[in-house]
Amino acid sequence: MEKTENELVLRKSWWSRNWKWFLPLTILSILSFGFILSSNVAGSTTDIIQAYSDNSLFEGAIQKANSNQEVLKIIGTITPLDQLAILEGNTSYSTGYNSVHSSVRIQGTKTKGKLDITAFKKGTGWAYTKIVIRIKNSKEEITVLD
Repeated sequence: MEKTENELVLRKSWWSRNWKWFLPLTILSILSFGFILSSNVAGSTTDIIQAYSDNSLFEGAIQKANSNQEVLKIIGTITPLDQLAILEGNTSYSTGYNSVHSSVRIQGTKTKGKLDITAFKKGTGWAYTKIVIRIKNSKEEITVLD
């Protein structure tokens, strides 16, 4: 009979096999997270989240725009904003979320444009100080409220 030797195969630990990619990735993740927290990106992210949750800001502005005859003539009736329009837009709130400047894309029954809003908090609603619609193709502006 032939003798066989059973060898015990030792496997390296997870850390000794993967440290070359895990360590740099961890350091990069920590640095990226720190950069986001220390920059204005964090502020604009919270502004977008606030705008996303505050539909009344945009609904009121669209309602005022839809009552303007020039808007109806050129753009048509503006449809309610989809949530992606708010995320794609540019919104910036004051420190206490008492005032806001926002620009979002809109879709009318005739053409597209951008809705620019400036407003301040009044009770539980918004008081608009400026509503302007910029028409996409003609570069024309319609001042709804100034």
